[in-house]
Amino acid sequence: MMKIILVCSAGMSTSMLVNKMKKSAEERNITADIEAMAESELKNNLDNLDVVLIGPQVRYLEKKIKAQLDPKGIKVEVMDQRAYGMIQGDKVLDQAIALTE
Repeated sequence: MMKIILVCSAGMSTSMLVNKMKKSAEERNITADIEAMAESELKNNLDNLDVVLIGPQVRYLEKKIKAQLDPKGIKVEVMDQRAYGMIQGDKVLDQAIALTE
């Protein structure tokens, strides 16, 4: 089971993206727990976490989040801006999977 968190400013577009990612994971028989949350909630959700993808609109948080999560071996990256903007859940899921390989 892969656990992925999308960090955002808690906007609607991110929850639409989460739904598309879940659908894409289901179609590929990938077991994934995918959630979107504000950066302030992240510290309470680190158990079994594999990947954090940061929304392009909050990319300034990348250094801070990496500093917290790198020592724990959790992968962190800013989401592909085009995939995010076009709500391409399959591409964002691919990005998360690539980080864990």
